[in-house]
Amino acid sequence: MANISAAQVKELREKTGAPMMDCKNALTEAKGDIENAIVVLRKKGIATAAKKATRVTSEGSVISYIHAGGKIGVLVEINCESDFVARTDDFKEMAHDIAMHIAASDPKFIRRQDVTAADFEREKDIYRSQAAATGKPAPVVEKIVEGKMAKFYEEVCLLDQPFIKDQTISVEQLIATKVSKLGENISVRRFARFKVGEGSETIAVTKPTAEAEGGQA
Repeated sequence: MANISAAQVKELREKTGAPMMDCKNALTEAKGDIENAIVVLRKKGIATAAKKATRVTSEGSVISYIHAGGKIGVLVEINCESDFVARTDDFKEMAHDIAMHIAASDPKFIRRQDVTAADFEREKDIYRSQAAATGKPAPVVEKIVEGKMAKFYEEVCLLDQPFIKDQTISVEQLIATKVSKLGENISVRRFARFKVGEGSETIAVTKPTAEAEGGQA
């Protein structure tokens, strides 16, 4: 396996705008070759999606999904750039799949940036204490903590979760392929998940941005 450096990841990110983890995975697949890694990202639609990520998404749909004989329900707002794309079968299918995924996987946040500082610090402290108890050197402890935090994000963040219908890709990668195909930026704005018998629903909302006000993100 190629030893991927932070500098290589940074260079690929600057060239493509793709997320850090996607850049690292692409470089690993490409055995450290930057140009081949760009090809990997383009094939997955991630590089294209990254270039469109700052474009305003003021159209879209609110999708509902009911699961388990009416025991679990989901509402999710997914945005795109035009009403035309929002009406396409590809967009509708993706929106339905994401609503179904939320029903099954119960994410707590949309993206990593939405994780509260309290949740972040709590998990990091737990993982650091666990790793330190092994007696390993501090640099190794930090590597262990980094790996466990990545796993934590996969468990609680919608975009990081393995897609329920294809575990080889994340929900973020699913969206990226649709961005590449439909030619518009697509974003999950917010969702609510309801389960019969729970005291309160789980609600995740993105932080307010200029885009939400109709301006450039």
